[in-house]
Amino acid sequence: MPIPILRLALPSPLRRLFDYRAPDSVPRTALQPGMRLRVPFGRREVIGVLVEITDQSDVPEAKLKTALEVLDIQPPLPAALFKLCLWTAQYYQHSLGDTFSWALPTLLRQGEPAEARQERFWHLAEGARVDDPRLARAPRQREALKTIAQHPHGVAHALLAKLQLSKDSLDLLRQKGLLRMEVRRYAPAEHHGSWLLQPELTLNPQQRLAVEAVRAGLGGYQAFLLAGVTGSGKTEVYLQLIHQVLAAGRQALVLIPEINLGPQTLARFERRFNARIALLHSNVNDRERLDAWLAARDGEADIIIGTRSALFTPMKNPGLIIIDEEHDASYKQQEGLRYHARDLAVVRARQENLPIVLGSATPSLESLHNAHSGRYALLKLTERAGGAQPPQFHRLDVRSRPLDSGISGPLQQAMAQTLAAGQQVLVFLNRRGFAPTLLCHDCGWLSQCPRCDARMTLHQRHNELRCHHCGHCERPPSNCPSCRHVDLRPVGAGTERAEERLAVLFPDYPVLRIDRDSTARKGAMDQLLGTINRGEPCLLVGTQMLAKGHHFPRVTLVAILDADGGLFSADFRASERMAQLILQVAGRAGRAEEPGQVIIQTHLADHPLLVQLTEQGYFAFAEQALSERRAAGLPPFSHLALLRAEAHKPGQAEAFLDDACAEAEGLLGALLLGGVELLGPVPAPMERRAGRFRAQLLLQASARAPLHRLMAAWLPLLEQLPDSRTVRWSLDVDPIDLF
Repeated sequence: MPIPILRLALPSPLRRLFDYRAPDSVPRTALQPGMRLRVPFGRREVIGVLVEITDQSDVPEAKLKTALEVLDIQPPLPAALFKLCLWTAQYYQHSLGDTFSWALPTLLRQGEPAEARQERFWHLAEGARVDDPRLARAPRQREALKTIAQHPHGVAHALLAKLQLSKDSLDLLRQKGLLRMEVRRYAPAEHHGSWLLQPELTLNPQQRLAVEAVRAGLGGYQAFLLAGVTGSGKTEVYLQLIHQVLAAGRQALVLIPEINLGPQTLARFERRFNARIALLHSNVNDRERLDAWLAARDGEADIIIGTRSALFTPMKNPGLIIIDEEHDASYKQQEGLRYHARDLAVVRARQENLPIVLGSATPSLESLHNAHSGRYALLKLTERAGGAQPPQFHRLDVRSRPLDSGISGPLQQAMAQTLAAGQQVLVFLNRRGFAPTLLCHDCGWLSQCPRCDARMTLHQRHNELRCHHCGHCERPPSNCPSCRHVDLRPVGAGTERAEERLAVLFPDYPVLRIDRDSTARKGAMDQLLGTINRGEPCLLVGTQMLAKGHHFPRVTLVAILDADGGLFSADFRASERMAQLILQVAGRAGRAEEPGQVIIQTHLADHPLLVQLTEQGYFAFAEQALSERRAAGLPPFSHLALLRAEAHKPGQAEAFLDDACAEAEGLLGALLLGGVELLGPVPAPMERRAGRFRAQLLLQASARAPLHRLMAAWLPLLEQLPDSRTVRWSLDVDPIDLF
């Protein structure tokens, strides 16, 4: 009988599988695809995932290495998730081994058992006595035995330090037969009683229609786009659907865009449901993440909430997937495996025959196009829940008006009136730091990053100039490095500067800043949200972190300090992002009984995009944007892939891309592929970043199939190019930015 050859995916950027002999002690019948094996790889040992078992190999039998050990009795990845990883690696043209690494929790990648946590308990052995003569000269062991004797149910190993027990003493007592150790599997409490802890809210007619439409689709695949204006009660729709899923004995997976929304979402779900909820995001430690992952896989977690990587969480009884704020760019992974969690969630739902709900007040143009073409069912919520009124928009033309740290006089008056009425003000400015740059008033020198084609931002609180692209930091100079004069001025306003100025303008009210800098400390975000939710008048200053899903019932005025940034960008998606951001920020106003207003400061008050957005709403803007994209042949009416390259020397990246372009042109002819255009290579919009020179080659196709046929044949050729080892390169399928 031939020796079974194991074909493994290893954590390597190489897009190929590796052949090994099976360990002699493991019968062929015990091997299944998806199992993890420890294997020799070069000079080290790595954990690989078994993809297939075969009888033949291209590697000569004498050169085949033997796998060291099989780590699993059953594959840790269920068949459905294994299949999703195969699809993901193929679609995103990524190494399968690396794809499995993204899908598995860190501890499983390191070879930990794929079993729920086991706890060790120390017990008195049968017949053991505290006055055992062997302990006459061992006072520490005697005291330890006395302590254990006081706990008839045993002492958990994790509590030894708390009880001042030494493991060495316990091991010696165990050797003498006076103690025994019991291993118990950690089992979460089972669900009992009603699923609801709070009564469900009464739905308005539109919410009821949405719930009934999805409920009718439970048990099979269908994608629903829940397009509801901000404050329309999308979360209540999610909660009532999840109740239906739980009642049917199934699990729900809820994806959210930001870690900071996790505690808020978790709290709302815990208040509503008597259910076992697992939270997965990058701030959860490796052990907690593995426990949550295994609980979901084994059916011991009813609701799984997480950011994009939680998409790969296995579920024993999957019933529903929900993607909240589906338009958010955070769902796209921007390094390594460049997947889009929203798009992959739809693929997973189709493969596992589940309904999926994509929710947003400002749906992406791709999702709206899918709804218009019948791939998604469109469910609209046009009214705010509880009778709250939509906010009133005012475009405030600031041309020729003096600005005080970016704040105009009329806006200051509106803030004063809102605060005097006992309400809260939200000030939105999508720039961190004190000022976007430092300028010499004498010679025009600007604080340029030495490693990027970008200016460094002044962070006054830390007395630093920081590059927000590469992380370079330095102290601000005391005089100009160019002309030696001392008149250095911060130009423009960031959140720090706005916070400082508002504290001077409104000394009687607290000013709370919410951005990546102010919330970096653990618990800082919860503390700030707690202050806001007390409802006392205050000013909130922040970046787009404030725009995502927060419910601030006392905010009645939203001020957008600078709305012009996205109007003239080179990126074709900039206007869509700007419209989404304005509407999301505006949606924080007037969510309770008090009406809200939104003041948008702009130098382009008559710009057609701003006029249409504020007077006709997001869907009118989206229809216009879709017609423009159709005319220009841009996504979602075409398909893109972006080959990026970067190198230490100028011209090196372009030279690699020139060779790559020549290979692609040859393949287009050889494979008779039509409808694929090669655009470039060109320098990246920011050519130098973190000391590397960057360039890119864009592939654009009218249909997806020829583009993917080209990439599948092209990538092996790229790996053979002479410069492929000296240039850092990556392929981004369906890129969301061309930066």
